[in-house]
Amino acid sequence: MGEEQQLGYEEMLARSREAFDAVPDFTVAVEEEFALLDPETLGLVNRFEELQEASRGTDLEPHLVGELIASEIEIRTGRCESFADAAALLGERRQQLRALVEPKGVALGATGTHPWSPWQEQRIIDTPHYRRNDEILRYVVWRNNSFGQHVHVGINGADRAIRVCSALRNYLPELLALSSSSPFVENAFTGLHSARTQIFTRMFPRCGIPDALASWDEWDTYVRFLYETGSVTEHTQIWWSVRPHLAFPTVEIRICDAQPDLGESRSLAALCYALTARIARALDEGEPLLDLPHRLLEENFWRAIRYGLSGELIDFASGEPTAARARLEQLVEWVRPVAEELGAAEWLAIPDRNAAERQIARHDEAASLREIFEEQVRWHLRTPTS
Repeated sequence: MGEEQQLGYEEMLARSREAFDAVPDFTVAVEEEFALLDPETLGLVNRFEELQEASRGTDLEPHLVGELIASEIEIRTGRCESFADAAALLGERRQQLRALVEPKGVALGATGTHPWSPWQEQRIIDTPHYRRNDEILRYVVWRNNSFGQHVHVGINGADRAIRVCSALRNYLPELLALSSSSPFVENAFTGLHSARTQIFTRMFPRCGIPDALASWDEWDTYVRFLYETGSVTEHTQIWWSVRPHLAFPTVEIRICDAQPDLGESRSLAALCYALTARIARALDEGEPLLDLPHRLLEENFWRAIRYGLSGELIDFASGEPTAARARLEQLVEWVRPVAEELGAAEWLAIPDRNAAERQIARHDEAASLREIFEEQVRWHLRTPTS
């Protein structure tokens, strides 16, 4: 490894640790990924660069980025000091994005996968980052036509952020079950509630639920190992479903499918945010938290992929399966006091049916894929009542 590259990651790790030690607790930012669609056919269209150019000089420009393929676009709230600000910006960014794309004859989709557009027809955007990932991953990255929602939460203290990440591992299946929105891909009803997760986390290296780490030094050693062995060329090639972000001093939750409905997007982000804060408080106060081995978390992870909010998750305190919806309701009550303190409680909600359940119900009624997806695209245009 060259001296310049070595100095690069060593400096990055040092600066990241300093940033975590300085960041205030519980800042929040949310990222949403959307499919770019032909409004007539509802198929994916490779038009990101054109839309990015159209955003120049607008309020949306600094908050709009590319995400792997040219038929995908990402919007970001940016760092917010309160969840109320993030919730408002989620709506504002969606409105800004719609105002950008509709005059260009583009529609938006927000399910975790597209139901039928072939991955072979999607073009990877031409940036150094994605060219490198293309060269490294080949079929793995070509196949990943998926759309998600990420939530960043500021956690003060480098060691504390690592412990929060490790504790969050235990709840990733619950968050996935709640967010599941992708039962269809490649013209098939997969039988899964989150085909996105199966495609992404089961194919990419360094992905899915990570091992638990105890300290920043342990994280630092792992990142150094990856660079020194040539396993990664960029820190973002650690694609874990929860990770300490080395460019921003945040814990980033990456497990969730994209959300067609703005209200459900806000509720999901609120739960991610409040759960992260609740775990930090528990660690501060010495409250016992589960420390589950990867092999047990994998059981709930698969249940969330396969059955989503309609299935059961194992309650490891009792050793018994429990309805996923009941488990989510318990989780909401556990985080509610901290959510109320931080002004996020009003957005906490479990829907009667999440996006995957709505789509599967329509499939059971013999609706076509086109009809089902069109309903979710229209759902994206709804305005929440609260």
